[in-house]
Amino acid sequence: MKRACDSPGIRGGVLLSRLKFVRERGGEPALGKVLDLLPVAEREVLEGMLLAARWYPLGLNLRLDAAIATVFSPDDRARVFVEMGRASADLNLSGPQRHFVKQGDPHGLLVQAPVIYAAYYAVGHRTHEKTGPTSSVLRTFDAEFVTVTDCLTVVGWHTRAIEMCGGRDVRVVEKSCCARGADHCEYECSWR
Repeated sequence: MKRACDSPGIRGGVLLSRLKFVRERGGEPALGKVLDLLPVAEREVLEGMLLAARWYPLGLNLRLDAAIATVFSPDDRARVFVEMGRASADLNLSGPQRHFVKQGDPHGLLVQAPVIYAAYYAVGHRTHEKTGPTSSVLRTFDAEFVTVTDCLTVVGWHTRAIEMCGGRDVRVVEKSCCARGADHCEYECSWR
């Protein structure tokens, strides 16, 4: 029987954004160091033809993220996870998901949080609640395998996404986390 985190659960686009992150920050030598930390079978998957729309095991993404953090930021792992989330937003929201970005309208993107979540993850769902003219709350329920570090990538992704929509002084704060025992993950978003 497969562990939950080894069932299909993450789109290849996430993996591609992580590999791009590594190459941009350290080139092929850094990518080699990251891949050396992974099991041979996973390394072969990542060195092969990754398809952005294909589903891959969530565990592969979690182990790749951990390897990236080990190589790039062993003393401040949280920082690199937020950076990976920001880089993923840059890649995806300037490419295949650019239609979500409307200059001057962060709420226009955030209201699409359920659709965007489903584009990345096979299990669970995200809700959006507008709490003011420049604030919202996002909640993630029933996610397949939640880690504190994956939630940091969500913080980075939404921070950058709001900036891309024209938000300034953006803050995305995780108020509750399934990995810390809560029944859902909750992110308070605010900007000027």
